[in-house]
Amino acid sequence: MLRTMVLSALVSLIAALAATAAEIGDDGLHKQDWFALTFRDVAEDIEAAREEGKRLVLVFEQRGCIYCAKMHEELLSDPEVRDFVKANFKVVQYNMFGDEEVTDLDGEVLTEKTAARKWSYVFTPTLAFMPEELPDGVDAGEAAVATMPGAFGKWTFLHMFEWVRAKGYEGDEHFQKYHARRLDELRAAGRLGAE
Repeated sequence: MLRTMVLSALVSLIAALAATAAEIGDDGLHKQDWFALTFRDVAEDIEAAREEGKRLVLVFEQRGCIYCAKMHEELLSDPEVRDFVKANFKVVQYNMFGDEEVTDLDGEVLTEKTAARKWSYVFTPTLAFMPEELPDGVDAGEAAVATMPGAFGKWTFLHMFEWVRAKGYEGDEHFQKYHARRLDELRAAGRLGAE
């Protein structure tokens, strides 16, 4: 009886771990099957996202990045986070040190790694939220309406996506104020502790 219970618990633990583990591609980056595969032409990707009623977000990652793993295994595996991001954003993954071709908004053709340097992205993951409309005369780094460098907890991560979707960057409520207000709302609804 005890052996059966231990074996059952072990099988359940293995199944739970497998459910949260994100697939790792040949490039060493964690993968989501709903990330968009594109030619990495930022202007085309902004237009394609808009046609789908979504916003474009570029996510820079690197092989062996423990914070990228956290983003995939803890945040993007959370149904509330994943479902919101999938419904509202077209996500294109970039390799911080990759050699795939990228076409910047200013027409310059780069590699992923030279794009990361040009746009001053040095942390992984870094999420760059692109504008809804194509801007004139700027590169993608300058055009980003918001960037999120590094790994954060569920609510900071989700709230950034909400804030960008609602065009909070155009209003008077800074992201940090928005985030604090949303945390207060979650506490009032009993979804957060007093932390």
